[in-house]
Amino acid sequence: MKNYKLTVFEANGEKILDESFEASNDQDAKVKGEQLLKEKNFLDHTHRCTSPSGKLILFHS
Repeated sequence: MKNYKLTVFEANGEKILDESFEASNDQDAKVKGEQLLKEKNFLDHTHRCTSPSGKLILFHS
């Protein structure tokens, strides 16, 4: 399992979520990241999810 990072921001740039989670690959991480965003009602906020190598898996501005 790899460690991925999900970060969510307010419109003013303030970080409101900085959470790590594990997934077996980038596709699983994308699905898991989207689920976390839905659960926390952050889908419409600026967010990003990055892989352990720094690859951008999810992004919304």
